Amino acid sequence: LCETGNEIEADGFLTDIIRNVSAFGLNMVTLDIRQESTRHEEAIDAITRFLGLGSFSQWDEDTRLAWLEQQLASPRPLLRPGVWHEYPEIFSPTCVDTLETFAVIAEQHEGSLGAYVISQCTSASDIYSVLVLQKDAGVKKPLRVAPLFETLDDLNGAPDTMKKLFSLPGYKGAINGKHEIMIGYSDSAKDAGRLAASWAQYETQEKLAKIGREAGVDLTFFHGKGGTVGRGGNPQTFLAILAHAPDTINGKFRVTEQGEMINQNFGYHDRAQRTMDIYTAAVLAEKLTEHVRPSEEWRGMMKTLSDVSCEAYRRVVRGDERFVPYFRSATPELEFANLNIGSRPAKRNPKGGVESLRAIPWNFSWTQTRLNLPTWLGVGEAFGSILSSKDGDVLREMYQKWPSFRTTVDMVEMVLAKSEPKIASHYDAMLVSDDMAKELGSEIRKLHLQTEDAVLDLSGHTKLSEHNHILQRLLQVRNPYVDVLNCLQAETLKRYRASDDKEDKVLKDCLLTTITGVANGMGNTG
Repeated sequence: LCETGNEIEADGFLTDIIRNVSAFGLNMVTLDIRQESTRHEEAIDAITRFLGLGSFSQWDEDTRLAWLEQQLASPRPLLRPGVWHEYPEIFSPTCVDTLETFAVIAEQHEGSLGAYVISQCTSASDIYSVLVLQKDAGVKKPLRVAPLFETLDDLNGAPDTMKKLFSLPGYKGAINGKHEIMIGYSDSAKDAGRLAASWAQYETQEKLAKIGREAGVDLTFFHGKGGTVGRGGNPQTFLAILAHAPDTINGKFRVTEQGEMINQNFGYHDRAQRTMDIYTAAVLAEKLTEHVRPSEEWRGMMKTLSDVSCEAYRRVVRGDERFVPYFRSATPELEFANLNIGSRPAKRNPKGGVESLRAIPWNFSWTQTRLNLPTWLGVGEAFGSILSSKDGDVLREMYQKWPSFRTTVDMVEMVLAKSEPKIASHYDAMLVSDDMAKELGSEIRKLHLQTEDAVLDLSGHTKLSEHNHILQRLLQVRNPYVDVLNCLQAETLKRYRASDDKEDKVLKDCLLTTITGVANGMGNTG
């Protein structure tokens, strides 16, 4: 702040906050720590190489776990505090940053920090490493370690990972019979499509809950959801909570609120109270509700739907060479980084493609063009293939009798109702110059229409979300205003991309204004 001419702000209110935090801690605002598993592996690997034990990264999983078990039980510290600064050839800057973070955790007042969330978690050693690093840093009361299982493969592998972990006496003794597990809704949907991801999340939580009961561990699921349906969001919070797998909530429900959804749900006292009332009522009702448990026939049907939808989704997003050029030209994705509207970099790897893009800009980009592709792509092909077969009646029975499945279908139907392929077509006409990319855009809009037909066939409705009268009225009032903002945004993007001055204040302000307007008009985009 001082370097940018804001000395008054830096030396006033901010200084007071720093002093208060230093004196009293953060106990009234408990914060989580979150870091990627690769950073912990890098830190442990540097430690083992420094100690002359070889490379942790090259060990197999059983060897890693055996060594971590020994270190957790040993009273001897692995490193002298600060030694990492003396050997830069072994401890890289990112490694030093990781170890310094654990040192800072050790300095905090007890209760000021909550969970340590491990993103990109794939193995038991990823989880155990954090416990050992906390112990070595001198954390008196270790933070609870919450692995975040994000991609489809991670979700499917989570039960084996946790079963392995709970079989280790040292680890199980350290957690005092309780464990938190974070379920990733955003990246799993970006990886496999909404339908395949939602079923993987349902089954994974079922299996994890069973493993926890067998191991005598009380599990709490932390649901990493966003505002969009493509990121696990659902504006009907009460029904969304009731739709979770049986025996997985048990009176405990932790969830993320992100983006403008924080202000929408908690920005005003009466709204915050209403939101908490809904959460409380839903968690209590879920505990007393007799859930419909899917039969083996229904589970087989969900497996088929997941496989078909995932293959159809990945065929377009990963397999079609036209997709990345189309996505980057037809949406404002490339401009987000220059507008500083996100809390984190848009990409985990700046040089990567769609797979490296974070889930928030991925969903946000498609919401801006009103196509909402991540939520419905693959769903139409899955539903259509079953409805046209001899198993069509089974799928309709699932919709009528299984509330969890019906909630998923209704959410897709709601997003389709809010989508406007004609607006997306306008973006293509204004911004996409490559003929092959334009061709793909036309194909995607045809898939959107096919998905509408399949969802209407399954639900028995004649019009999308015809039972949701509030949404119908909202669309009638809102769309004329948002349509204009979309047209302004497409024109602004065209001029901005043609301009040599990427810092043109008028164009940047106009683009930011239209993005904010469309986001507010669409509602759940966090």
